[in-house]
Amino acid sequence: MRVAVFGAYGHTGRFVVAELRERGYEPLPLGRDAGKLAAAFPAGERRVAAVDDPGSLDRALAGAAAVVNCAGPFASTAGPLIEAALRAGIPYVDVAAEIEANRDTFAHHAERAEAAGVAVVPAMAFFGGLGDLLVTAAMGDWTAADEAHVAYGLSSWHPTAGTVASGVVSRERRDGRRVRFTGGRLVYADGDLPRLDWEFPAPLGVRPVLGEFTMADVVTVPSHLDIPEVCTYMTADAARDLAAGDAPAAVDERGRSAQTFTVDVVVRAGDVRRRVVAHGRDIYAISAPLAVEAVHRLLTGRTRAKGVASAGRIFDAPDFLRALSDHLTVRSLAA
Repeated sequence: MRVAVFGAYGHTGRFVVAELRERGYEPLPLGRDAGKLAAAFPAGERRVAAVDDPGSLDRALAGAAAVVNCAGPFASTAGPLIEAALRAGIPYVDVAAEIEANRDTFAHHAERAEAAGVAVVPAMAFFGGLGDLLVTAAMGDWTAADEAHVAYGLSSWHPTAGTVASGVVSRERRDGRRVRFTGGRLVYADGDLPRLDWEFPAPLGVRPVLGEFTMADVVTVPSHLDIPEVCTYMTADAARDLAAGDAPAAVDERGRSAQTFTVDVVVRAGDVRRRVVAHGRDIYAISAPLAVEAVHRLLTGRTRAKGVASAGRIFDAPDFLRALSDHLTVRSLAA
């Protein structure tokens, strides 16, 4: 089946196109810049579309079975692409890491998507999607918990141009304030991020991290799990790399960087803690199998919900994570 990829010539978009081909789908590259589309995909069909031109989006999605949005800032692109997907009656998946953009997707499109019976899965990427799947898997048979902690242990973080642009938009939307999820809601505050140590599983061990380094997990996790405190952390070295702004460099034939990651998830209910950890390589490259596995399950009817839903709600989280075993190592630990 043909799957449209908006922003196909971007860093993550290229990974998604390649993953679709490997999975037997026909990618249909879409983008705003005709020159970049032609340079990236000289052979095969490609279509130019702009988010401020609904007609161009409708023409671009004609004949597609689903659409994956890889074009940030998602504050600008998600809404128009979701509306186009609803008009076309096809599933929508994006790789948005922007907290406010993901919150807007749930707030503004849930009712119409559910009424149309169309699945909309935001943040189906490293930030937001993977954390949500891991927290959901860690919860197991629990229906509620007191806290969820997601600690990101990145060996480095060289951001793409899209990450930098999305970060600028997010900072502007929150007036430079930091944000956290506490008491069952997003809370904005001034001041520096707290610093602490986090004991990652081997081989990382104890590392300095920034607390309240808040990512899209604070939108995806509470959207379907009764957890009033969702905290995310980032290794301090990776945060410094992000601030430096150097772009990722490919070191293999797939275009992946040398970056490795550990995602350490702990959920607590009363005095009981459960822990799941994932290891992998390249946070941008891993977003492709996450998004494409989501598309595959949407198109083959392996879902648990309709309308706007996070990964952990719409998919069987443990089974989804097992399907990524070629890309991701996941294990449960004693907490």
